[in-house]
Amino acid sequence: MGRVMRIVRYQRNGAIGYGRQRAGGSIVAIDDGPAAAAGRAWEVDLDAADGPIVEDATLLAPVAPAGLLCIGLNYRRHAEESGADVPEHPIVFMKLPSAVQHPGADIVLPRRLRSDQVDYEAELAVVIGRRCRNVGREQALDYVLGYTCGNDVSARDWQIRWGGGQWCRGKTFDTFCPLGPALVTPHDIPDPNALAIKTVIDGQTMQDWTTRDMIFDVPALIAFLSGSTTLEPGTVIMTGTPHGVGGARTPPRFLQPGDTVTIEIESIGALTNPVVAES
Repeated sequence: MGRVMRIVRYQRNGAIGYGRQRAGGSIVAIDDGPAAAAGRAWEVDLDAADGPIVEDATLLAPVAPAGLLCIGLNYRRHAEESGADVPEHPIVFMKLPSAVQHPGADIVLPRRLRSDQVDYEAELAVVIGRRCRNVGREQALDYVLGYTCGNDVSARDWQIRWGGGQWCRGKTFDTFCPLGPALVTPHDIPDPNALAIKTVIDGQTMQDWTTRDMIFDVPALIAFLSGSTTLEPGTVIMTGTPHGVGGARTPPRFLQPGDTVTIEIESIGALTNPVVAES
């Protein structure tokens, strides 16, 4: 896992808590919340059991988002494979908080509003830690609580053909935003645009690239999204996906029941979710 501060959110006996995940995977409970833990990341002995060890807990998405702001076509190679021009400004869409899914929990393929073209998108997710508005690029990273892995699951048929010209219908079905497994502090990721990122489905690597390819880097996104707009603590920014998505392959490779999808980001870890059909 590497020696970085990983903050997790968990449920145990019906109660939700936060903890620090040690290298072996055990969780040390945090009493004063994720922001306080992130603020003293460099002071912590990562191997120490300096609090109660949490047993038999279920790992949750590391944040319950105050909002989910998503960026489309933000990698140059992905814009090329999509046949799209490089955008002049970030392309913004939103997901409902109900789209969030936890590590290890199912991605559910819609059947009531059926889609047979559900795609994966590995993304670096940025979590805002302090209320901000009109933030300059130079100060933008000061407002970040941490980073985690995200999967911007997308029903391409609803996104492109049946969504009324908007992307949101195809992007915000239940379970279409897995997040996790942990929040890694800015102390351990000083440059979010220098990370390897990949998607693996059933052992086959589908995306394998770097966040350096972003058209608008993380500071630029925070500055743009906070322009004349208040971003509350807990806001999640999904920063776009690299090339290699299933819909751009020949033949296309969409998600099927029985698949297992893993999003891996350097210094953060691996977010794994099985795929099932809606019952």
